[in-house]
Amino acid sequence: MAAIAGRPAGKASWQRGLRDARLWLLLITAVLMLVDGYLIFMVAPTDAVLGHVQRIFYVHVPISILSFLGFLICAVAGIGYLIRRTERWDRVAHASAEVGVVFVTLALVTGIIWARPVWNAWWQWEPRLTTTLILWFIYVAYLMIRQYAPTPQQGRTWSAVVGIIGFVDVPIVYYSVQWWQSIHPKQVIGPEAAEGALEPIMAQILVFSLVATLALFTYLLLERVALRGIEDRLSQLRREGNTD
Repeated sequence: MAAIAGRPAGKASWQRGLRDARLWLLLITAVLMLVDGYLIFMVAPTDAVLGHVQRIFYVHVPISILSFLGFLICAVAGIGYLIRRTERWDRVAHASAEVGVVFVTLALVTGIIWARPVWNAWWQWEPRLTTTLILWFIYVAYLMIRQYAPTPQQGRTWSAVVGIIGFVDVPIVYYSVQWWQSIHPKQVIGPEAAEGALEPIMAQILVFSLVATLALFTYLLLERVALRGIEDRLSQLRREGNTD
């Protein structure tokens, strides 16, 4: 009896621990984002050609990279769901797709804002923008399939397949500026960047922005997974109530 009674208590304690961890992560994320804003607007040098609009670079690049991470997690969790058929894998896949869509939407919006003064147009059908827009459509379709599938089980299965296949577009987006003639800026950091493409202080601030945005991404993902668990339990209670 003690062992049986201890299970709910142990589970409740574990859940409280997760809530506390998410709260601490939220506080850390808030501090990182505030420091990041100071670095972007007060420390980063103003670009000699583009001026202050170039500062959006420190937001655009991290959220673009982390949208890829969201879709990677979605694909991996989708594979896990198809193999194990457990709701835990499905919650992670669904939550990461939602966060990924938010981030890729912000990537498109910030990219458009950055492009306007540079290209003198809000939009160009160049490879990077076009393949990113296709990626956005794929994962919006993922969310719509979940919402409008005939049954929850079919929604989980069909969306898992879409999430796995859709991830094929991520490397296409990443390498599009190398594979096709593009007016989009080339990579400015990493092994594929041209030597001296980015000043050291700008590269350091960009890395800090990536860390801060990763903390935000992680918090949103964990919070959404927890909410998905609550939503799933509520749906189960409604179904049980309808069968009584």
